[in-house]
Amino acid sequence: MNTEIISTGNALVAKAAIDCGCKFFGGYPITPSSEVAHEMSVKLPEVGGTFIQMEDEISGISVALGASMSGTKAMTASSGPGISLKSEQIGLGFIAEIPLVIVNVMRGGPSTGLPTRVSQGDVLQAKSPTHGDFQSIALIPGSLEEAYTLTIKAFNLAQKFMTPVFLLLDETLGHMQAKAVLPDIKELEIYKRAEFNGDKKEYLPYKAGFDKPAVLNPFFKGYKYHITGLHHGYTGFPTENGDMVDYNIKRLFNKINLHKDEICEFEEFNLENAEICIIAYGSVNLAIKSAIQTLKKEGIEVGLFRPLVLWPSNEEKIKEICDKFKNILVVELNLGQYFGEIQRCSLRDDLHTLFKANGRPISPNEIIKKIKEILKDK
Repeated sequence: MNTEIISTGNALVAKAAIDCGCKFFGGYPITPSSEVAHEMSVKLPEVGGTFIQMEDEISGISVALGASMSGTKAMTASSGPGISLKSEQIGLGFIAEIPLVIVNVMRGGPSTGLPTRVSQGDVLQAKSPTHGDFQSIALIPGSLEEAYTLTIKAFNLAQKFMTPVFLLLDETLGHMQAKAVLPDIKELEIYKRAEFNGDKKEYLPYKAGFDKPAVLNPFFKGYKYHITGLHHGYTGFPTENGDMVDYNIKRLFNKINLHKDEICEFEEFNLENAEICIIAYGSVNLAIKSAIQTLKKEGIEVGLFRPLVLWPSNEEKIKEICDKFKNILVVELNLGQYFGEIQRCSLRDDLHTLFKANGRPISPNEIIKKIKEILKDK
């Protein structure tokens, strides 16, 4: 049975985390993500969980990783500058294969930028948040309901693929307060990470198939292994064996890229009879849908293709959409951070764009004006 609730995006992230079994939050307050931490500080003690505000962003993710090593579902949250500070420990999460949900409520940048303004400026940061070779997973909700459901999906993916997973909101969605209709948590899949139950002497956590994640049993259960940021062998102890390093690096990619069908999700809106397709994501889709409805009344058919998962990108679907429509308009609250990926997937150099990076949202009227310019010039 669905539940109606009046809430904000940030509060719904916290609610979803609690509902799907998160028992630890470590972080540090930063606009516009602070409400996620505040909500967790209230809700976690009610379910026997632990909230801790650390002295800075680096220690915030460090304790969250430690909690995850013990087998606890864990989360941290921040905004762009804080994610930058967490970079080194994010890398540890990737190489050691430690599941963690990392919430980024995006604001204007670079550096401290525009703390109270909206932006989608951290899209490329979510793809490459640290140095080295790895494959990132980044989800981006576009409504209050999705702030809830995609938080749960983020936890499921982190547990299933044993990796940090990014959840990208933006200031608009994080602070938007309205009615949301939420599914019954009992009807949703809640994934629990795999554990090894065999002879402790045979436990080799990093001896995984070429497209499989490590199986890291929770600490303190008697299964011996090592966690390090160095390249490692089957037991986690460091190695410089070139063949093993090559295998593990490729495995970090394969465990995600070869399972895109389980990860990628998208929305197609009003595409059946559209003469123009807009590609966009996140909160800007709300303005786009309003514009589409207004244009429909004028006899102009426009559709929307919206990725809910930015990384890994759904290359085949993006190409399919770009092959189908002559006129493609890419709309982003940045200067084209996902545009380059769409160009790469489509091999097109004639895409139209509507970008904005001054901290203000894109209005339906701006979208309508741009659509009419495209139709006038075609």
